Amino acid sequence: MADQINTLEDLSAVASVQPVEAAPREPVRDAQGRSYATGKRKDAVARVWIKPGSGKVTVNGKPQNEYFARPVLQMILAQPFTITNTTGQFDIVATVKGGGLSGQAGAVKHGVSKALQLYDPSLRGALKAAGFLTRDSRVVERKKYGKAKARRSFQFSKR
Repeated sequence: MADQINTLEDLSAVASVQPVEAAPREPVRDAQGRSYATGKRKDAVARVWIKPGSGKVTVNGKPQNEYFARPVLQMILAQPFTITNTTGQFDIVATVKGGGLSGQAGAVKHGVSKALQLYDPSLRGALKAAGFLTRDSRVVERKKYGKAKARRSFQFSKR
């Protein structure tokens, strides 16, 4: 019974215990000074390595503007760098499988954002506020039996 809180002073003494703050995040880099992350979007999965460099982007062994020919897809890849003001400071090597070009661009963007945050933890706030660290979980709904598509029914015939 001696360890019960009986008075207001006892309560304030217990409440004044400072919570332990989380240790500051450390950069995660391999022996070559690269950071690695996996990005996903729809059915596409991208493996991304970033390292300090001149801003060269290689996707599946091809330059960025050759693999992602549409300017919109190139803009999607550039978004994490514009948010963090690190345009042209990192070289990217990405391998991406599955899905279409739009999903693959989103997967590489997600992977680049995660790798940037691992390389320099101070960039995490800007990337998280922009929503680039969150995996977009929207995927194609499966087809159900008794239906023409996922939700569409077969045409109704009165006679």
